[in-house]
Amino acid sequence: MSRFWFVLKKHKALYLLMLPGILYYLIFKYLPMYGVVIAFQNFSIGRGVLGSKFVGMKHFVEFFVNTPDSWKLIRNTVMLNVYDLLFHFPAPVLLALLFHELRIRWFKRFVQTISYMPHFLSTVVIAGILVTFLSPSTGVVNHILVKWFGMEPILFLGLPEWFRTIYVGSEIWQRVGWGTILYLAAIAGIDPTLYEAAKIDGANRFQQIRHITFVGMVPVMIILFVLNLGNFMETGFQKILLLYNSMTYETADVINTFVYRRGILDADFSFATAVGLFQSATGFILVVLANRIARKYSETSLW
Repeated sequence: MSRFWFVLKKHKALYLLMLPGILYYLIFKYLPMYGVVIAFQNFSIGRGVLGSKFVGMKHFVEFFVNTPDSWKLIRNTVMLNVYDLLFHFPAPVLLALLFHELRIRWFKRFVQTISYMPHFLSTVVIAGILVTFLSPSTGVVNHILVKWFGMEPILFLGLPEWFRTIYVGSEIWQRVGWGTILYLAAIAGIDPTLYEAAKIDGANRFQQIRHITFVGMVPVMIILFVLNLGNFMETGFQKILLLYNSMTYETADVINTFVYRRGILDADFSFATAVGLFQSATGFILVVLANRIARKYSETSLW
């Protein structure tokens, strides 16, 4: 115990910097966790958590067995996240490699700044841009298709088959630049003598990228991949809510939007909490499994 206080006193400035983050997670993440119990109750606001009737697994059975669209919701959620991992996850890696290879410093900084900008736009603004650009009557995309290619206008936001492409594409555009920051930091930490040794051995530029730069980014890629799996059953709720409509429910309706309608609009708090608990448990299991695999086959893991 004396050692604990000695370390605390020695590094008190660093612990004070950590304090706001610790308090945030304690107040907004850990303390509310006792409310998970309402997933196993018929929760009543009047009776409260302690006074509500316990019903066991009733709400879980209702979702998986008695909800007609449950498997469609799970499928849509999984598909959006699979597409996100396939196309969005590698995008910052490739962009970071391209940034690293740029030799004109002012141009490199200019392009990086431009790529960061969409990150600072709110989701509402991003959705508004998409709605405006993809409008069948006044949208610039349909204007190009009609004027340049002689095609008929396409109702992009009204066709289920287009929703996943629009969602994942907008995610890449909005977040790819900001996502390069960690990868560029990993590249900056690579020993420059490795490149010099590779040149002496006759390695060309592509071989240096493949065997030095990319390898130096792998630990960061593994950590981010494991963390992303924690949110695998959750998707960009705000953007989907702003973009989807009754015509695109077939591919756009996901677990989060269903929970919003059932839990907030219909005030069925116990059912919504049960579905949310299923999402969190699935994410936890995926993170543990992915971390175990990463620890087994590489030297990098989350813990």
